[in-house]
Amino acid sequence: MKYDRIILLISGILAGMPAVHAQKTPQQPPNIGASFLLVNPDARSSGMGDAATGISPDANSIFSNAAKIVFAGDWGASATYSPWMWELNNYKSNMAFVSAYKNLNDNEGIGASMKYFNYGDVTFRDENGTILQNYSPREFAIDGAYSRKLGEHMSMAITMRYVRSQLGQGSFNGLQQKPASAVAGDVSYYYQNSKDYLDFSNRYCLGVSITNIGTKLQYTDDSRQKSFLPMNLRIGGSYTFVHTGDHEFTLALDINKLLVPTPPLYDSTGLILKGQDPNRSVVNAIFSSFGDAPGGFGEEIREFTIGSGIEYAYRQCFFVRTGYFYENPHKGYRQHFTSGLGVRVANLQLDLAYLIPTSNSLRERRTLKFSLLYNIGRHTAATITPSVNPDITH
Repeated sequence: MKYDRIILLISGILAGMPAVHAQKTPQQPPNIGASFLLVNPDARSSGMGDAATGISPDANSIFSNAAKIVFAGDWGASATYSPWMWELNNYKSNMAFVSAYKNLNDNEGIGASMKYFNYGDVTFRDENGTILQNYSPREFAIDGAYSRKLGEHMSMAITMRYVRSQLGQGSFNGLQQKPASAVAGDVSYYYQNSKDYLDFSNRYCLGVSITNIGTKLQYTDDSRQKSFLPMNLRIGGSYTFVHTGDHEFTLALDINKLLVPTPPLYDSTGLILKGQDPNRSVVNAIFSSFGDAPGGFGEEIREFTIGSGIEYAYRQCFFVRTGYFYENPHKGYRQHFTSGLGVRVANLQLDLAYLIPTSNSLRERRTLKFSLLYNIGRHTAATITPSVNPDITH
């Protein structure tokens, strides 16, 4: 059987699954499933180059760093919609994301979210082009998070996740395809503080999270063929500086690294020439992922992605954002500029993000994201004045 082009995109481009390595060390992509888990659903941070880990908290923080929700306010909720690969599948593909949090007291908070991908209709054909069947791929993940303060300015969180990936069915290469399920967890840390530098109430934040640590996915009836979840290390920070009571700027930076095996180099008989056997346990894969690249240290460095952006806020009512995301051409080639707008009325905020891929990069064209947030906060940035205590937590 051969797949239509939509399946090719799902398997190779969906969430930036790393592609082949440098030409001197040609390799296959890592064995990763449920790549949709890496897609950032938040329109605000998407407009800032996907730098989501260390920016100020809101209901969408459950995706990037759930430790932030305990600083976000009393309670809040969000909903995101994005047409996905809309030019390739007659506008039938889309992503939806909903999340909510509630702080139980001054030190503890809980949150929940669900991400859903619908890839429209996919046609399976044989080698002669004869239609064998139509299938509607779906993937979703359901999260539950608990966050707790460790002090006045820092917090940690754990997140539990159920993942369901339904990408195909029927027989292929003698193997019976089937939906796959997995359970996973995140561990995250967040720190924020503010000081008076040059002007008043400059806020700086730092976030670290390790996400999607969980069981492997089995898409066929062969128990020896399993895929890792996209286990990922995220480190990010932001710095917000306020020149007047009306104007605020935020700079943000995120660094990401997949914690999965880098495929080794094989000879014609299947023996490993350089690198390590990718068939490892989850724990082994996480720790060995920093030194298993057959190309050595240089190749390990190329596996990091960088996202950066800036946000301008006028009276905390109108927002303009831009950013850039970079991934090495031999490790996925996601490279794109981002832009975004936001409007807040009372406790309701609407955000829009638009991704602009660079020439020849592997990124779906014309990507739009819309997020609607509602938040009841203990403190908001709009209340910051020159007389505010510089040690406020939000």
